[in-house]
Amino acid sequence: MRVCLASTSPARLMLLRQAGIEPEIATPDVDEEAVIAAVEAAEGRTLEPGEHVLLLARRKAADVAARLSSEDPDFDGIVIGGDSMFELDGEVLGKPHTPAVAIARWHAMRGRTGVLHSGHSIFRVVPGAPAVEVHAVAEASVSFAADITDDEIDAYVASGEPLLVAGAFTVDSLGSAFITRVDGDPSTVVGMSLSTLRQLVTELGIMWTSLWTRS
Repeated sequence: MRVCLASTSPARLMLLRQAGIEPEIATPDVDEEAVIAAVEAAEGRTLEPGEHVLLLARRKAADVAARLSSEDPDFDGIVIGGDSMFELDGEVLGKPHTPAVAIARWHAMRGRTGVLHSGHSIFRVVPGAPAVEVHAVAEASVSFAADITDDEIDAYVASGEPLLVAGAFTVDSLGSAFITRVDGDPSTVVGMSLSTLRQLVTELGIMWTSLWTRS
């Protein structure tokens, strides 16, 4: 069975590979800010973090699933979409993009605990049949060391690693030394919850181990 990852995230690709799955890669054509703005305007409210990441995960997976059905009618497999946001004191923090924002984030997170919200969507695509979708949100709390120095923050941000990841940190690379505790599925903090993906695949009637391309 083919597996397509509707994401260009190196972390999500790495997670699937570590779990024994070598996916195809497709870039979703989704304007994330526009999607969120449109839904919030239509509903007259700010989406909760879990709603935010789930909406984007579903839109990404749906876009790629529809494209595959049109451009690759023989595709028989699943499409996986995901999105992550970090919440601190009720504020949702996405990718910082700039060093100044990342430094400010780390000063705010130092000695604190926040929640990483990760949305998951899987479409089962079968030739000649409507796609079937399942979805879920996983959460994990992340605690940061209280004794992180300003120089350490500056050096970490200068590495470039935190600029393009949700919350401005990683748990599987340079940022790991500054994290004291993770409560929840650790892979959630990396980019996707593998245990959640397995549950969703099972809902679709697929055995997780059948997706392995290597043991």
